[in-house]
Amino acid sequence: MRRPNYFLGRYWVRYWIVLIVGLASSFAHGQGMLIDESESGGRFVLPRPRPIRPNPPTTSYAITEFSVNAAINNQVAVTQVTQVFKNTGSTQIEARFIFPLPYEGAVDQMTFLVDGQEYSAKLFPADEARRIYQDYLQRNQDPALLQWVGTGMFQTSVFPIPVGASRTVTLQYSQLLRRDGGLTDYLFPLATSRYTSSPIEKLSFRVSISDREEIKNVYSPSHQVEVKRDDARNVTLTSIQSNVVPATDFRVVYDSATGPVAANLMSAWPESEEQGYFVLLASPSFDPGTVAPQQKMVLFVVDQSGSMSGDKIAQAREAAKFVIQNLRPDDMFNIISYHGSVNVMSPEMLRFSDETRSQALGFVNGINAGGMTNIEEAMKSALTQMTDATVPSYVVFLSDGMPTVGEKNEMKIAANCRQWNSVRARIISFGVGYDVNSRLLDRISRDNRGQTEYVLPNENLEASVARLYSKISAPVITNMSISYELDGLKVEDGPVVNRIYPQEHSELYAGTQLVLVGRYRQGGPTKIRIKGSLGGQTQEFVFDLELAKKGECQKYPFVSKLWAMRRIGELIDQIDLDGKQEELVNELVQLSLKHGIVTPYTAYLADENSVPLADLGRQLALADQSLSQLSVESGAEGFDGRSFKQSNKLAENLQGLQQRNAAPAMGGRSGRSGQGAGLPGNPGASPGQLDPAAAGGLIGSEQSSRVASGIRQAGSQTFYKRGRHLFAENAVDVDLVKNRSQIKVIKRFSDEWQALVSENTDIENQILAEQAEDEDLVVRLRGVVYQIE
Repeated sequence: MRRPNYFLGRYWVRYWIVLIVGLASSFAHGQGMLIDESESGGRFVLPRPRPIRPNPPTTSYAITEFSVNAAINNQVAVTQVTQVFKNTGSTQIEARFIFPLPYEGAVDQMTFLVDGQEYSAKLFPADEARRIYQDYLQRNQDPALLQWVGTGMFQTSVFPIPVGASRTVTLQYSQLLRRDGGLTDYLFPLATSRYTSSPIEKLSFRVSISDREEIKNVYSPSHQVEVKRDDARNVTLTSIQSNVVPATDFRVVYDSATGPVAANLMSAWPESEEQGYFVLLASPSFDPGTVAPQQKMVLFVVDQSGSMSGDKIAQAREAAKFVIQNLRPDDMFNIISYHGSVNVMSPEMLRFSDETRSQALGFVNGINAGGMTNIEEAMKSALTQMTDATVPSYVVFLSDGMPTVGEKNEMKIAANCRQWNSVRARIISFGVGYDVNSRLLDRISRDNRGQTEYVLPNENLEASVARLYSKISAPVITNMSISYELDGLKVEDGPVVNRIYPQEHSELYAGTQLVLVGRYRQGGPTKIRIKGSLGGQTQEFVFDLELAKKGECQKYPFVSKLWAMRRIGELIDQIDLDGKQEELVNELVQLSLKHGIVTPYTAYLADENSVPLADLGRQLALADQSLSQLSVESGAEGFDGRSFKQSNKLAENLQGLQQRNAAPAMGGRSGRSGQGAGLPGNPGASPGQLDPAAAGGLIGSEQSSRVASGIRQAGSQTFYKRGRHLFAENAVDVDLVKNRSQIKVIKRFSDEWQALVSENTDIENQILAEQAEDEDLVVRLRGVVYQIE
């Protein structure tokens, strides 16, 4: 995040309040601003979040509420933005609202209100608006203004904001959204809402989508959203955050199509990379008349040992009841409880009916806590009951402790589970509390195509089970495979794609979507074939899509970071379960540094007083030392580390990354894991989020007090702060001493700087816009390393 503005000598800081109010390309075009037009206006710097200081600036403000409500109907979006500004300074602000248009002709029917009163406004074309922006830039010398040069302008008349008063600013406009390759893209830039003297108290989004065709894939790469489908053609997304400084724009993409399955691609191939990155979205029809869920087998295995007494066993009973009540006709099921011995509801799988439901509810009500923990015998009883490999099968396994009876060696227990699982059932493990053997659960889940979900001691177990089970309760396509064919690429040339995560993805579930990430080595028209069992018959669906060619990376710049988050989760999982290897540690460090992804084992990246970025040797040594913490199999340390790992393995958006890197201290442990192999995402979790202050031994106390001070996110870019120097992610390998002769030093706002700005793309100018007044920016542009002072 940026530095605050300060009182400048005898001049007042000229006050601008920045409000994002538009949709645009990848970076911040289309934001609005409030400008102080009072007589005392002098040079200003956009306000930044700052710590409390003994002598605060004379002029300041807080954004207490920021809400966005958008209704999208057949590609036309009507957006209403409401923002509450409070004048926390000591002088009245005479404000003028300016809205930079995203692109010519895209926005119409703009209405501007202040506390319900409409204000007059004028529209400036791009050429005239450019002169106004450049005048502001020259007069005030704040690089952040680079974000708005080159757009048209909507400007209002002046309105006052007295000292201590709040003003509710509302803007409503309509816009034709852009559609590319079948994906409709809604982008609401949030970059300038970072220019506030304190975090936004409440940031909320509500986006309703209606289309004449069935809506299939609905995806936000930027934020954790709750998706509610009213029917096949109407979807609502909501997202609410508190006390947040936005680090990236809010973005939603969706497609609409007929047929039982839809698939689409988003890809990016940076010029400096040897391979590109892609995200594949695949979703079955929501219309029950088009596809019907298939029969499944479910075994609920619940720990009833003495440590489960109290609220935990009561919640476990309610979780089991939720699973029972949400079975479908013809589903096969059974329930097993275990302590020192194993209790089985039925010696064989039962077909779900009113009669067997009553039998199951009676069995669950009789489960009470007491005794020891025999994990191996419980898993043997469950897995050996499943004998039909043609039906999708699931074991929901709950445990809150270590194996204390029977086989206790985790490697042997895991090996036996693999042997007994003849039908390739997915094992979904729930680790309850800090005493659980988290490494054992991860090992069992990984070996059996499942996932581990970690539940905090004070967290509702029933809600965690219900949330995940609801996602997998209705498999539509099973035994699924996905193949990729590229024009001109022969079989002997090798596979088109590689390093795909999740590695296991053999089902599609009703009401959900599959989000795959991977790398590819040649761009162009691509044929994707999805083959699987639908309605008891093998069917194939073919999609003609396109992978970006080398150098094409501006449309979906988030894709590379999303892939890196999942790859890092996989690397930590391999190191945890298979042991440290030099090449794995090396890749973990390199990916963390390149993409700005702080892990418990690379926490030094977030400390501006830590290892120099160019000193890879010391970074590897620190990471290697920190990774020894994975030897801890249980306790809060093991719980936190493996919860973090699981959340990264199938992260579906960048929100967790932004929270982890932007917030010096977050309230409470991260808790839930996120997602696992091939299963739908968890809308209640924040993928990749880690609470450094509560991570116990994962991050030392001295580090935790400084974590995140040396790293920040802006859009798809990562920046590292080291003393006065701010390194863009493409210049982390620059040694300021050794490479001094190769660095071109220029002054901000000099003629050289202006020439550089003119040559830059919008993305490159977004990098320059991140530089604060007291920072020297180190960045690589078109092969040249610049130090901008």
